[in-house]
Amino acid sequence: MMFATKPYAKNSMQSLTHWLAVWFTAARPHTLSASAVPVLVGSAYAAGIDRFSWELCFLTLCGSLLVQIGANFTDEFADHGAGDSADKFPAPHKVIARGLLSTRAVKLGAAVVFGLATVIGVYLVSLSGWPLLAVCGVSLAVAYGYSAGPLPLGDFALGEALVFVVMGPVMVMSTVFVQTGAWEAMAFWLSLPVAALVTAILIANNLRDAAEDRRQGRRTLVTVFGAGPVRTLYMALLALAFGAPLAMVLLGRASFWLLLPWLTLPLAFRLLLWLRDGIQQAAPHQPSPRQSILHRALKGTSALHLLYGLLLTAAVLGGAVFSGGLHPAG
Repeated sequence: MMFATKPYAKNSMQSLTHWLAVWFTAARPHTLSASAVPVLVGSAYAAGIDRFSWELCFLTLCGSLLVQIGANFTDEFADHGAGDSADKFPAPHKVIARGLLSTRAVKLGAAVVFGLATVIGVYLVSLSGWPLLAVCGVSLAVAYGYSAGPLPLGDFALGEALVFVVMGPVMVMSTVFVQTGAWEAMAFWLSLPVAALVTAILIANNLRDAAEDRRQGRRTLVTVFGAGPVRTLYMALLALAFGAPLAMVLLGRASFWLLLPWLTLPLAFRLLLWLRDGIQQAAPHQPSPRQSILHRALKGTSALHLLYGLLLTAAVLGGAVFSGGLHPAG
């Protein structure tokens, strides 16, 4: 009897592994650095001023990741429910279109992860104070309302502004607030490169999907203003990302450690070339979005955001340990 149950147990384990892999794919792990980097940078700043708790860092990171995953699940069922999924490229994370999960299952998954994020948020509010409640509420509202609801915010050329504010200053400064109980001005300046690069990811994505968005009537900065001006905005965001730490060093607010993220500058220049070539390629040839140079630029921008964020975290910690850290005005 014992040996007879082995094939069943093996099949059950394989089914469980497949089920977990499908949900992992639906969570879009390649996007999660957008929610992890702000927490890492904010936590590094708190550690640099000796106001750091591993427990609070872990809970903040989990809450941030859960909100991002919930937003990804919401985008999945909202996108599929729009009625235009047949025209889309069957990307690996499109679990509904590929028949791996039902719309009902993904909606339930979104409710579960948003619920868990809410529980963590309530606990952090109880420790840190009521101002954090507003931040948590706004984050959840934007995460859901970006893709779903009667008036999806991402369809009204609001995506870039929302992402810049929420995934930059709001997340970095609220992470510091959880750790220190104060809204630190220096955390705002540290958040600007994070905000710039995560917004650049969205711009690269919208440049790649411009033709599809126009067919579906979606209003993004690209469909409203065209690729040229938005490419200029992308360049300005990269300039902000690399200029902000330089300005802090030149103004005496930080040591030269803060220039560590400049190691990613060659990748940034390469991305600008890819963006230029991708826009030129898209106009006459209309290649498949996933085969275009713009898709390569999108993946590269995501990599830049992650690498820059890790180096910025290391720079803040290194400066605190070896050079006295950051120096607020006054």
